[in-house]
Amino acid sequence: MKDLLHGSRLSFEDAIDIYRNEDLLLTAARADAARRSLHPDGTVTYIIDRNINYTNICCSGCLFCAFFRPKGHPDAYIITREEITSKIEGTLALGGTQILLQGGLHPDLGLDYFEGLFRFIKENFPIHIHGLSPPEIHYLAAKETLSYKETLIRLKNAGLDSIPGGGAEILVDRIRAQVSPRKCSASAWLKVMETAHELGIRSTATMMFGHLESDEERIVHLFKIRDLQDRTGGFTAFIPWTFQPENTRLRLNKLTSVQYLKMLAVSRLVLDNIPNIQASWVTQGPKIGQVALHFGANDLGSTMIEENVVSAAGTSFNLRIDEIVRLIETAGFRPVQRDTLYRPVLKDKS
Repeated sequence: MKDLLHGSRLSFEDAIDIYRNEDLLLTAARADAARRSLHPDGTVTYIIDRNINYTNICCSGCLFCAFFRPKGHPDAYIITREEITSKIEGTLALGGTQILLQGGLHPDLGLDYFEGLFRFIKENFPIHIHGLSPPEIHYLAAKETLSYKETLIRLKNAGLDSIPGGGAEILVDRIRAQVSPRKCSASAWLKVMETAHELGIRSTATMMFGHLESDEERIVHLFKIRDLQDRTGGFTAFIPWTFQPENTRLRLNKLTSVQYLKMLAVSRLVLDNIPNIQASWVTQGPKIGQVALHFGANDLGSTMIEENVVSAAGTSFNLRIDEIVRLIETAGFRPVQRDTLYRPVLKDKS
C-alpha cells in the first residue's frame, strides 16, 4: 500500500482495503495527520445557524424519512412569513450568520414561491441563505421546464447564496431506486452541483450511510464527490452521517459509533481536495463528535438552534454555543466561529 502519510493519493482499491481491513486507530492516525496538514493552526470551527424547514409536505416518499407528511395530512404545513421572521430574528439575536432552508418536494410550490421567499428574507435580514438541496432544485427545474442553469440563476438573483449537500444519500442508483425512487438520480445530483459551482454558488457535500448500501458503494460515493471536486473546486465541506432508523419504514439496526468513525476517517483520506470535514454530533452525540476531531474532522458544524429531520427519526441531541466551545477546547483545539464559507466571524467587541 502507498505511504498515505506522505502525500500519495488513495486509489479506490486503497480506500476499500483501509475501510475493510485496517486497524481503526491506524486509520484514525492517518486521518488526523491529513487534517493537521490541511489545518496546522489547531483550530476547529463551528457555525451559529438555524435549520428552517419551509414545509414538511413532500411527494418523494423516501423510506428513510420520518419527517415528511403527504399533502392534506393534519400535521402538514408551509411556513408563514411571520414564522420565518421570528425564526430569523431569534437566530440573529444569538449571533447567527446563516439559515439552512430546506423542505420537501412540494407539489404546489413553484419557482416564484422561492424567489418571493428569498427576496423577502434578503430585504429584511442580513443573513446568508444556505438553501435548497439538489433534489429540490431538480424538482423545481422539471416543474418549470427549465434547465438547471436557468433555475439556479433565478434562485441566485433572488438571494440564494449557497447550497447544502442534502439528498445525496448514496450516489449509486441501485440504492436510490430502493430508498428514494422518486428523488433525482445520482448523476442529476452531481449535475446540479456542477452547474451551481460553475455559477459561483458554493456548496457542501454529504453522505447518509448505513442503510441498504454495500461497503463498495460507500466508497464509490466518496470518489464521485472527489471527481467532481477535481473539476469544479466548489465543495466547501463534506459531512457524512449515519442513517437513523427509528420512525422510518426501513427496519434496520443503527450503525455503531466505531463504524461512523471509520467512515469519517476514510472520508478525510479520500477527499484530499475538500478542505473541511464536519463531525455529525447531531446523529452521534457530543462525545463522539468530540472524538471525531481526532479522526479527521476539523469542524463541529452547527449549534443547531433548530433541527427537525433527524429528531423526527428518534435522535435528538442539542448543544449550546458554550458547550460546543467547551467540547472543542477540551479536545485540545482552539474554537473559531465561522460563516458558511469557512471564514472566521469577527466578534463585535464594542
